[in-house]
Amino acid sequence: MKTRIKELREKYDLTQEALAQKVDVTRQTILFLEKGTYNPSLRLAHKIARVFNTEIERVFSFKDEE
Repeated sequence: MKTRIKELREKYDLTQEALAQKVDVTRQTILFLEKGTYNPSLRLAHKIARVFNTEIERVFSFKDEE
């Protein structure tokens, strides 16, 4: 899975901690999401997309990796 979380965080001038607080997770969860080592629940993906005022598909890419 690929994400644009780091790019969007920087655009919105948010730290990992600030984003984590907005979506009610730990900073480490945001770190793992940014690295692509953690797959979010649909609820968490939706919360993150709402923070950035965009669609889930613009934050996360769930295409199969070959």
